Amino acid sequence: MQTLETRIIHVSIARDWRAVYDFAAEPANMPRWAAGLGRNFARAGEVWTADGPGGPVTIRFAPRNHFGVLDHVVTLRSGVDVAVPLRVVQNGGGAEVIFTLFRQPGMSPADLARDAEAVTRDLNSLKALMETAA
Repeated sequence: MQTLETRIIHVSIARDWRAVYDFAAEPANMPRWAAGLGRNFARAGEVWTADGPGGPVTIRFAPRNHFGVLDHVVTLRSGVDVAVPLRVVQNGGGAEVIFTLFRQPGMSPADLARDAEAVTRDLNSLKALMETAA
């Protein structure tokens, strides 16, 4: 079985990890920090929809939990599901937010680099929001 190329992107946040998790786990907060995922987020029953960079997407989030798991699955307009592993873990008195980016089949190295840059911007936006709200 073949595995996908990955990039681990992370950011340290000087805020209690539970506060970071509580904020990031609320899908209604996504427009404030996750521009790379999309715009115009709306709840549609158990899922969320957004206008993603490549067209409309549907997003299913992991249930709230005590482990800092923020995994979600993004269903693209083509019907392809993209797994997005995302965690908030304790890092001393603060938090580490860890995003696993997979290079999808057919994705060029340049596309992967662009996605990694977008994720980095989003995580830095989350960091700025959380550290200024402390």
